[in-house]
Amino acid sequence: MEGKVEDHQDLGGSHNHNHNHNHNPCVVEIAMEIHKVETPPKRSSFQKLMNRLKETFFPDDPLRQFKGQPTQQKWILAFQYIFPILQWGPHYNLNLLKSDVVSGLTIASLAIPQGISYAKLANLPPIVGLYSSFVPPLIYAVFGSSRDLAVGPVSIASLLMGSMLRQEVSPGHDPLLFLQLAFTSTFFAGLFQASLGFLRLGFIIDFLSKATLIGFMAGAAIIVSLQQLKALLGITHFTKEMGLVPVMSSVFHNTKEWSWQTILMGFCFLVFLLVTRHISIKKPKLFWISAGAPLLSVIVSTLFVFAFKAQHHGISVIGKLEQGLNPPSWNMLHFHGTHLGLVLKTGLITGIISLTEGIAVGRTFAALKNYQVDGNKEMIAIGVMNVVGSTTSCYITTGAFSRSAVNHNAGAKTAVSNIIMAVTVMVTLLFLMPLFQYTPNLVLGAIIVTAVIGLIDIPAAYQIWKVDKFDFVVMLCAFFGVIFISVQEGLALAVGISIFKMVLQMTRPKTVVLGNIPGTDIFRNRHQYKEAVSVPGFLILSIEAPINFANSNYLNDRILRWILDYEEEEETKRHSGLRFVLLDLSAVSGIDTNGVTFFQELRRVLEKKGVELVLVNPVGEVLEKLQKADGTNDLLQSHALFLTVGEAVSSLFSSMKSVSSSHG
Repeated sequence: MEGKVEDHQDLGGSHNHNHNHNHNPCVVEIAMEIHKVETPPKRSSFQKLMNRLKETFFPDDPLRQFKGQPTQQKWILAFQYIFPILQWGPHYNLNLLKSDVVSGLTIASLAIPQGISYAKLANLPPIVGLYSSFVPPLIYAVFGSSRDLAVGPVSIASLLMGSMLRQEVSPGHDPLLFLQLAFTSTFFAGLFQASLGFLRLGFIIDFLSKATLIGFMAGAAIIVSLQQLKALLGITHFTKEMGLVPVMSSVFHNTKEWSWQTILMGFCFLVFLLVTRHISIKKPKLFWISAGAPLLSVIVSTLFVFAFKAQHHGISVIGKLEQGLNPPSWNMLHFHGTHLGLVLKTGLITGIISLTEGIAVGRTFAALKNYQVDGNKEMIAIGVMNVVGSTTSCYITTGAFSRSAVNHNAGAKTAVSNIIMAVTVMVTLLFLMPLFQYTPNLVLGAIIVTAVIGLIDIPAAYQIWKVDKFDFVVMLCAFFGVIFISVQEGLALAVGISIFKMVLQMTRPKTVVLGNIPGTDIFRNRHQYKEAVSVPGFLILSIEAPINFANSNYLNDRILRWILDYEEEEETKRHSGLRFVLLDLSAVSGIDTNGVTFFQELRRVLEKKGVELVLVNPVGEVLEKLQKADGTNDLLQSHALFLTVGEAVSSLFSSMKSVSSSHG
């Protein structure tokens, strides 16, 4: 019986025969036919390169749907792939429209006050927030693949853009330049996002681990909430810095500016919004309470200010807003000058963060409804809507979790809910803008606090603490970095630590000593399985990572240390000396030239000690490179190459016995 090496990946062999226990319990003696380790079929270097590129950039094989189709059908499928609306559009009906209208109107009631609030968070005119809730949802409805994603400005991206641009340009002293830089940053963010989708480089955003995002968002939520103290306390002179210390210093150094009218009114609306949010969390069917609460707060507070002329009694208001649809802004994009580096950096960071949030939200709700969201399509859709948005007076947008949750709970069936929301915002822009003139800033601050408080995920943080302490440290670095340093530097610190962890795992791969489970031919980690015992004369090691230039020296040193430990242990027990070192390569997915040299040098060192090196279950790529390398032929002889650890120990132990008996 012969089987290819790839067909047998179990660490200790797939056999689990019943044995007569007349042999040493520490030794496996199994009557079995030794399987031949076969080399994979020959492939040219070009074929290998193309296969590697396909696995790296096209793991989902998007072209499979085109195979075997006539030319006309291929064109139809191609257009449907680029414009997902063409897939579900022809089957759209009145029943779907009813559900989408309800959900669209519901998220519009949330999007309008949030749009105004988040624009102020980004230090932009409030009207830009409404512009950004009109054009991008229309673009996403055509290009997006999620049925539940509700598109618009989000708190984290708004905070990032506002804080990064404010480092060089003051929104108060030069509002026009600040606005131009915001639109240009949005353009570069969209260009970057769309490029990731077209080039299928989405794995780049995977460098933002879950621990990093949880810590970053929690820290950002606290900073955002503290920033709203300006509006909730009525402070006029407030710090422009984002750190915890300067914000709190600004709050307590300006106590003379506190307005009791603002504090009382702001506290009432904040409590109202938090209570409605709590009700909706406890009873999801009452989602409409928290969804409508922000708009209701805006209406009530605006009427109150208008009726009692509260703007003359310490209550600051938004002021007059422009009426009309988005004006073109392509002439405001800056692709040159001293601020080009700033907008590129801002676009890159906000683009990655908003892309990560949008795709994560889309996939979350797709899993709930059991349909697929194409990550690369989403990158293209979000990127295109930001590029188009930057030319129509919009700043960075993505899929918002709060609005998407409301959209999902309201029964959205398709992306038409985004169109309904956009139409509602359009009506607001055309006819209802004068009504917002007396809207107090304090209610916008309360809306922001209520929205971002959900970003603090304590249960998820506790889960990370239980599972992985290093990830918990990464999370804390992101959290404290955002709070005490700055938003972008805190994020950079956490990403840097995550990459360091990844490099550490690559350069210090895990190696374990395997032992035999008595009565079987199964070999497992002796540290994990207490019943696993060593086999006299054998040191059996499992390497659980690719072997390359980054870790080959470490592996060589680590294996030699295992050998020394084994010899000391055997000397203490006065057992037989070491005869074989078995390397289980089941988990070694590949090697490079340093990896080949590692095997050659290890074999030479072991030969001087009178010990034989045996390889177990090398995968195709490893076996192929060892065959091509000079000086490894002895490693690939049948007596030094086995399919499973059980076969290797059985065969080699039998040969040891026969040699011993012949000498005897």
